[in-house]
Formats: sequence, structure tokens, C-alpha cells
Amino acid sequence: MRTTRTPITVLTAYDFSTARACEAHGVDITLVGDSLAQVCLGYDDTTRLTLDEMLHHVRAVARGSRTPLLVADMPFGTYLESPEQAIRNAVRLMREGGAEAVKMEGGLEIVETVRRLTRVGIPVMGHIGLLPQRHVMLSGFRAQGRTAEGALETLRAALALEEAGAFAMVLEAIPHALGTHISRRLERAATIGIGAGSGTDGQVLVWDDMVGTWHGHQAKFVRRFADVGAEVARGVQGYISAVRERSFPSLEESYGMPKAEWERFEQLAGVTRASDNDGAAHR
Repeated sequence: MRTTRTPITVLTAYDFSTARACEAHGVDITLVGDSLAQVCLGYDDTTRLTLDEMLHHVRAVARGSRTPLLVADMPFGTYLESPEQAIRNAVRLMREGGAEAVKMEGGLEIVETVRRLTRVGIPVMGHIGLLPQRHVMLSGFRAQGRTAEGALETLRAALALEEAGAFAMVLEAIPHALGTHISRRLERAATIGIGAGSGTDGQVLVWDDMVGTWHGHQAKFVRRFADVGAEVARGVQGYISAVRERSFPSLEESYGMPKAEWERFEQLAGVTRASDNDGAAHR
């Protein structure tokens, strides 16, 4: 798609239903992002997520998403120790989880690990710019590459990751001019922007941000394309009201039985009919 200049669409998915939606509506890449730590599991940041938890969600997404390329985030602490550790855990995500590629956060410090993974046949998507797994070290979720030196460091990381074999890389929270420049400088690797401007080869958003169900911190680059959260609230409130006023379930939503069978049941159960109030039972 990069060669035809068709923008690549990427959405996160965390379970069977979101995976099916990505499949049904033509998303190009489904990413099981470590953002599931917050939006699904309630952790305060992505570093709490374990490999086993990630595997659980990758399996669910793999069952629902067949056509989009399925990429799984490598959780914090599962690839930084050594290339051997990264290979071992990436193999688990692919063999046990069903992922077709893995994503890793980092720049020059992970180049050799990316090289080793791609040499053994594991496709790698990089992730540079803002690195959520290192938000503490970066003093929060701040845009990166906004100085000449910072921009040059980001460019060098992108070029090195491509040379190491990364087939794509996420560019997060960097100036739009830098996102466009990196995209033009790379020869093979596709760039997937999230807060990197419209000049990248594609875009990615977190599912819950995109549909409006996440009510935590919302980054500048987030656009809500639906307000599912409001519809969920309307549905839940309507359900509660209907139950309490006994309008749900209606007779049309209930099961009946033949009148003769109900009368026979009453005889067998020793029920004395005081009135015909139970007449609805056999409608």
C-alpha cells in the first residue's frame, strides 16, 4: 500500500467483537496494543501489562480478525533484556497468540534486537517518538522531536530501524513536518502516525478513543469518530428503567405454554387457583 500511496488504516482491537468490526469494515492492520492495560484492564499505565495477559487478548482478536494484518505489542520488560528474550517472547505471541507481527518501542537501543528478530522470520513494527512504556523517564506524555537535536535523533532511529528490517514503524507525538520528512526518507518501511501529521503512510488510533468510550486523558491528536459512550449510557439507563417499571420483558419477549399443559402443571404441583391472574402463562 505504501508503493501505491494508499493511506494505511490501523486500529487497536482487544477482543473478538472489536476484531470482528475491524474485519467487517475493511481496516488494514489490527493492532493489539498494550493500551489494553488501561482501557480493558484498568491499570494506571501500560507497564503493568504482562505477557500472559497480552496473549489472552491476542488469541481473542486472532479468532475475530482474519483479513487485517494482526500485530501484537510486546509488553514492557519482554524484549529489552536481550535479543534472545525478545525472540522467545515474540515466538509465543505468534505461535500461541496467533499474531503475524510484533511491535516494539524504542530507537537505536533496540536496533540489534530488531535485526535478530527479522533474521529469524519475525516481522517487526517499530515505535519511535513518544514511547508510552517510558513515560516516567520522559516526564510524562509529551511530544518528542521538537528540537533540532531531538528531531535528528528520531530520524536516525527511523533509518536504523528500517535498515535492521522493520517493515513499518509508529511515529507518535512528533511535529507533523518531521513525520512527513521521515516518511519521505524511508525507502521500504511504512510510517504509521499517531500525532505525527497527515504526511505519514497511515494512521492509527486506539479503538476506545475513536468510538468515544474512553473517558480518561485524551491526547491532542485524538479525534472521536463516534459517540458510542453516549449510546451505551442511553441503553443502560433505558434497561434499568424498563426493568424497574416491569415493562421488560413484555409478553412478546416471554415464553408461553399451552393452557391445558399449564392447568395440568397446576394439578401436579398442587396449586389452588384463586383467580385467573395467571392466564398469561399460556398465551
